[in-house]
Amino acid sequence: MRNRVIICEASEIIANGLAEVIDSMAQFDVVARIESPEHLNEKITASDANLAIINPLLLGYQNKEFINQLGKEFPNLAIIALETSYLDHSILSPYSGVIEITDTRSKIISKMNEFSQSEATKKDDVELSKREVDVLVAVAKGMMNKEIADLMNISIHTVISHRKNITRKTGIKSVSGLTVYALLNNLIDESDLL
Repeated sequence: MRNRVIICEASEIIANGLAEVIDSMAQFDVVARIESPEHLNEKITASDANLAIINPLLLGYQNKEFINQLGKEFPNLAIIALETSYLDHSILSPYSGVIEITDTRSKIISKMNEFSQSEATKKDDVELSKREVDVLVAVAKGMMNKEIADLMNISIHTVISHRKNITRKTGIKSVSGLTVYALLNNLIDESDLL
């Protein structure tokens, strides 16, 4: 599937140059170029874009709030900062990545491929399988790998493999973190922990 890109940049020269580089890549289509973020939400919806490149300077003081809200409204949208001048790291932190004005064509192509792959991986990995949920629940209840293996009639190696997948998909490494995750996602009740 081709990635559909929106560029939000006030400078026509910069937007057109970036669009030319992106359009030269087989897996990307620039579906819209807009000069301000005012109608960005409508453009994303209308074009079914999955990647937005935005100059943070256009957002001013609402930068972080705007990007966080955009992420909530469009969870499958990768939001990339287009840094046309030096910006503090805190301004760039809500973005999935950064394209700098000084990046070469090959660097931009490399970054776009990274953004595309990381977003595809994120989409693929969000959902836990039924077996992974079962292992997660057992871990959250305080069971050890051997106990989980015996309960589910699988090998310890399989349990460890499931736990690695759970950690990779959720980004949570600690047992306490997994317990909180299980509670927040209604996989267990507080009474299960006593």
